[in-house]
Amino acid sequence: MHTGGQFLRAYVERHNTPPVHNLITFGSQHMGIADIPLCRPFDVVCALARRAALRGVYTDFAQRQLVQAQYFRDPERLEQYLAASGFLASVNNERVEERNATYKANFESLNRLVLVLFLKDETVVPKESSWFGAYAVPEDGEGALEKTVVPMRMQPLYREDWIGLRTLDERGAVVLETCTEEHMVLTDECWQPLVRRFVGSEMAESVVVQS
Repeated sequence: MHTGGQFLRAYVERHNTPPVHNLITFGSQHMGIADIPLCRPFDVVCALARRAALRGVYTDFAQRQLVQAQYFRDPERLEQYLAASGFLASVNNERVEERNATYKANFESLNRLVLVLFLKDETVVPKESSWFGAYAVPEDGEGALEKTVVPMRMQPLYREDWIGLRTLDERGAVVLETCTEEHMVLTDECWQPLVRRFVGSEMAESVVVQS
């Protein structure tokens, strides 16, 4: 699973020198992942490893050594996530006591934010994370049989404008696009029109990120 989109967003928020003007991300886990892809049937070793990874994702070791653990956002363990997350909770300005106004100001400086979601994505769970969507946090703390995706514009991160996403959107600077294939299967029909629209002009210097 690639992480370039989140890391380029972190660059924009934390530094942005030299500045990024248009940021295009493909299949990026902007609101993290809430699960690890399932194993093949009867693959016991994979199943055991998956279970162990899910149990230990918020340990100090995992947060320091495993990139994927740094953007694992389990809505049923949200307090653990907020306490342990070594990356995503920071760049999403989710911890009230650490909220950084510079992140917001830098992100708002983008001319365009282009978010591409893969319609058949089974690697990013939920796939709507590419559009800043995430599973709902259970109200009773018990979890839910059916997981509901809360879309970008209903997320607290958006509604309270923690990183400037709402400001960008209300300015018309957020573009939501789709690719029809699986995660990071980039067809010419998907990426070429986006590059033509958002890359290369003097007014639209850009960084294109694959995921």
